[in-house]
Amino acid sequence: MLHASHHANGSGGCADWQGRLPACAPLANPYVPFQMENSERYDAPNALIRGTLYPGLDLPYRGMVNTQEKNGTPLGELQSLGFAMHELGLYLDTHQDDAEAVSLFNQYAEMYEAAIQQYEQNGGVLMQMRAAQSGSYEWLDNPWPWDYKEG
Repeated sequence: MLHASHHANGSGGCADWQGRLPACAPLANPYVPFQMENSERYDAPNALIRGTLYPGLDLPYRGMVNTQEKNGTPLGELQSLGFAMHELGLYLDTHQDDAEAVSLFNQYAEMYEAAIQQYEQNGGVLMQMRAAQSGSYEWLDNPWPWDYKEG
């Protein structure tokens, strides 16, 4: 256990061991970007690899940019569409009157539902509770999402 004498921030012994902001602590003014209505958007696959649907919020850590595209597999498509819907849902939590975003959310939702149906019709299993419907337990069957190769 550290004692109070070990809790200095290096600026002349400004102690923080009492659990409150000491008077000698430096203050910072954070900048938090947010998207405006009708903001530019990435398409779903690019949003997934960039980690945001909105280029205005795309602030890569230490300048490192992920540009590696996901392969065009059915699971990759589902992941991209699900991510885009989640991002739009978060946006709509604060911009519920943005008709363009509502329309896009509904388009992605329709595409997502269609992709799920297509995947399951082709024998894919997305949820463990459906893994034994064919009479055998298929949850652990290959290929796993990371085993897909472009081809």
